[in-house]
Amino acid sequence: MNKEVVNLNHQSYPIFIGTDSSLSAEAVASFIVGNDVAIITNDVVGPLYLEELIQTIKDKNIVRYILNDGEQEKKLKTVHKIIDRLLDEGFGRDSTLISLGGGVVGDITGFTASIFMRGINFIQIPTTLLAQVDASVGGKTGVNHPLGKNLIGSFYQPECVVCDPRFLKTLKSKQLSEGLAEIIKYGLIYDAEFFSFLEQNLSKIIALDKGAMGHAIQRSCQIKASIVSQDEKEKSIRAILNFGHTFGHAIETLIGYDHCSHGDGVAIGMVLATKLSELMGMVSGDDTSRIIKLLEAGDLPVSLPDLDSDQIINVMLKDKKVKDRKIQLVLLKKMGEAYLTSDYPEKKLNQLLGGK
Repeated sequence: MNKEVVNLNHQSYPIFIGTDSSLSAEAVASFIVGNDVAIITNDVVGPLYLEELIQTIKDKNIVRYILNDGEQEKKLKTVHKIIDRLLDEGFGRDSTLISLGGGVVGDITGFTASIFMRGINFIQIPTTLLAQVDASVGGKTGVNHPLGKNLIGSFYQPECVVCDPRFLKTLKSKQLSEGLAEIIKYGLIYDAEFFSFLEQNLSKIIALDKGAMGHAIQRSCQIKASIVSQDEKEKSIRAILNFGHTFGHAIETLIGYDHCSHGDGVAIGMVLATKLSELMGMVSGDDTSRIIKLLEAGDLPVSLPDLDSDQIINVMLKDKKVKDRKIQLVLLKKMGEAYLTSDYPEKKLNQLLGGK
């Protein structure tokens, strides 16, 4: 079991990475506060791993809360229902929530923990590749609003994160692809050598090769931990983690979360951001081709769906990074280095989105 640390002055916490790390007392039980524990999971993950987790903390008062699988659960109504259950069970400020599932479960659990009794202890046990390398690390929590994704939320850090690659064996190939989008992102924004590693080892990662997958998860967590440690509340460098996301969230919102996954939206968004970077003379056509080739090898989409450019812009204007009513985008200065800017040719942006 390996350990990375998110270094924050007020609350540093470990990320445990390794097979069967979820069974370690150090990785779960020792981070529980109080006797009352609620495990939030869904109807796909619960039947696979819930009872196993319960056996590691069986001396506690455990409440199970099982969500329906899917993005449609990521709403305030779900949070209200969980809080109702916690209150019915007599939970107080000395209780712990554990998220056992993908990014949706983690976001809901973290947001609930951040507002219940003004904040209680919680632990992240992500079971999808996307959640292990992205959603579970960094303290972003929240739910969706009909007008956009993650518009209601908070920054709230877990006590620990447990990334067990064993969970990935039960994922569908498409779920693995969604996680690959975020892994590829880390190479593009922060580490060109890691991007080259992914080009050379993607087939091994997809095949769940222990060494290749382990390195991909650990390096992704290292990069995100480093960035979050520098900028917890996204005032500066943390914004680069949103590479492809402003476009991607707009696409997800317009198509519908049931028809466009987060990974697919981010993949398309990264291509759009890269092409705009190329049009601005910062990356080459060869760079763009390399990125598209790697995304396609990961079974990810690279073309913008048939959407109205004005609609895309309107949704992007509701993005949390909008400043002075101007869309800010994360672009590439070069392979392995990204930056946030509102200084880009709007005409070229419109053309990329299919407008005039």
